[in-house]
Parts: sequence; C-alpha cells; structure tokens
Amino acid sequence: MGLSRVLAVLAALLGGLGMGEALADQPRAWEMGLQAPATVVMERIEDFHGMMLWIITIIAVFVLGLLIYVIVRFNERVNPSPTKTHHNTVLEVLWTAVPILVLASIVVPSLKLLYFGATIPKPEMTIKAIGHQWYWSYEYPDNGNFTFDALMTADKDLKPGQPRLLETDNHLVIPVNTKVRILITASDVIHSFAVPAFGLKLDGEPGRVNETWFKVEQAGVYYGQCSQLCGNGHGYMPIMIQALSKADFQAWVEQAKKKFAKADEGAAGTQVAALPAN
Repeated sequence: MGLSRVLAVLAALLGGLGMGEALADQPRAWEMGLQAPATVVMERIEDFHGMMLWIITIIAVFVLGLLIYVIVRFNERVNPSPTKTHHNTVLEVLWTAVPILVLASIVVPSLKLLYFGATIPKPEMTIKAIGHQWYWSYEYPDNGNFTFDALMTADKDLKPGQPRLLETDNHLVIPVNTKVRILITASDVIHSFAVPAFGLKLDGEPGRVNETWFKVEQAGVYYGQCSQLCGNGHGYMPIMIQALSKADFQAWVEQAKKKFAKADEGAAGTQVAALPAN
C-alpha cells in the first residue's frame, strides 16, 4: 500500500468518525492524493496511477538530467569546436526501442484495467440513475420498483458536518459486498455519473442507457457529482451514496417501499431542483 493511499485512508476514517459512519469519502481541503478506494476497480485504478507516477517521474528526471548534461558539456564556451557526427546506430536503436518498451509496459496493464472495469459480472441487484436538469433520480427495479429524486441540500438547511454542494435530501442507498449493476441515462441533456471513491464515471445520454458496475467493500457515505457540463445548474447536482450492511439495507428497502412511489407511476414529488441563491 502506497503512502498516498495510507494517508487517504486515515483522512477518510477520521472524517467518517465525525459523521458517525464507518467511512465517508469526499473532496478535502489541500487534498493531493486520490480518495481512498471503496471498490476493487478503484483499487486497481490507484495501483495503475501509482505505477504511472513512477514511470513519468523517472522519465522526467532522466530528460532533465540529459538536458543539464548537454547544456554543461556542449555549450559554446566549453566546446568551441562542435563535432560533425551525423549518425550513431546504437543511440538511434536505443531511443526507438526504449520508448516502445515503456509504452508496452503501460498498454498491457491499462488494457487489463479497462477490460476489468468494463466487464460486468453477474449482478446481484440493479439500480437505474437518471440525470435531469439539475438533479438525479433513482429507480430500484429489483427491490420493489420504487423511485425517488435526490435534490441538493440548500446551504441554509445543512447540518454540522454535512458538506456544502454534496449533501442531498434523499440518498442512493446500496448494500455492501454486493455486485451492483447501475444503469445510467438522462431525460434532457448529457449528464455524467461520477463517484471518485468508486472509480466510476459514466455518461448518461438521453435515449440511451449505459451500464457499469461496482461492489462497495465498506459501509459509509460516498460523494460524487455530475462531471459533464450540462447547463447553469451543473454544479448543483451532487451524488450521495450511503452503503449499509445487507440487513440495514433490507430494513431501508421496506421503509422506502412505503415512502416512495412506484417507478411505473412516476416519482412522488418530482420537481426541478432550484439553484441556490448567489
């Protein structure tokens, strides 16, 4: 486990203690690393990111050292009579072969990661997320076929510890250690469902349903946002996901069946999210 991941996990745990959850991940002031991964996909993304960081650092240091050497060794004052060398077979083979090897070392793990993230295993449940201008609505076809809207909590209604521009009135609730297939679409313009801790970012397009998956390994609260410019309310359609134990999730489902409308009847209290006053 890298140092950045250790620090991110500690920060997330400390933040989670303040919210009464096992884990709560969100953007933090002066944060430099990635958010602590909550899914195996994000763990692999973080590992790939760490590998790439080493590769680009080594390349940058090598090129900088080469530039300094050339400046010092071959400047006009030190070397008034430049050489007339036009070709060097060994050097030309090296500067062709080495980049190829570097690219090969990158493309293999990157393709494996893309394949792993894009291959949806047999899901244990399905959720549908629908982007609107400017809020999200969710449907649970496998758990009673109910639906609800999730509107951003206005600044005046925030409680201590709740993050501004990320808190919602209703949460997308999921069980831990469950393979969840999420269907993503939109009702008006293109939106993007993005949750950094899940390694999840997928566009929702009107008239088209895209799908991906995740399996959250730890209970807690996770935050994301629409990451596709979708209008003047783009910055006000957060994603708030609450991961519960399977027993707590089933208890929530029973309450949700009574609280929310059936998906084929339309969401109860559907409304357009109002923009916060500037």
